Amino acid sequence: MEKAFNRMAEAVAHATGTPWAFAICLTSVVLWAVSGPYFGFSETWQLVINTGTTIITFLMVFLIQNTQNRDGAAIQAKLDELIRSGHGKNDFIGIEHLTEAEVEEFRNRCAEAKRRSTH
Repeated sequence: MEKAFNRMAEAVAHATGTPWAFAICLTSVVLWAVSGPYFGFSETWQLVINTGTTIITFLMVFLIQNTQNRDGAAIQAKLDELIRSGHGKNDFIGIEHLTEAEVEEFRNRCAEAKRRSTH
């Protein structure tokens, strides 16, 4: 089930990031706005756009988060492999699992090493 969800999430994230998807959404909003006078700007007319956009936003948050999580994990794995196979310090492997303060300490150490190497 996880692989099927990942494939679906990736396909939807890709499709919704296209100019065509934006054009369809924009057209939908324009058609809704133009139909306002026909429906007398009723509460039901307003409810249609509110409900539609809320549902789409709710679902998209989870799809986008899933895609971002997988992309972030893949990038971390690639960076870890570059560090492991190169001349980088192995201490940096897995720092994404540290606390914010611990990561900041690594950043400070890197900044200090850069300052020392330029002098």
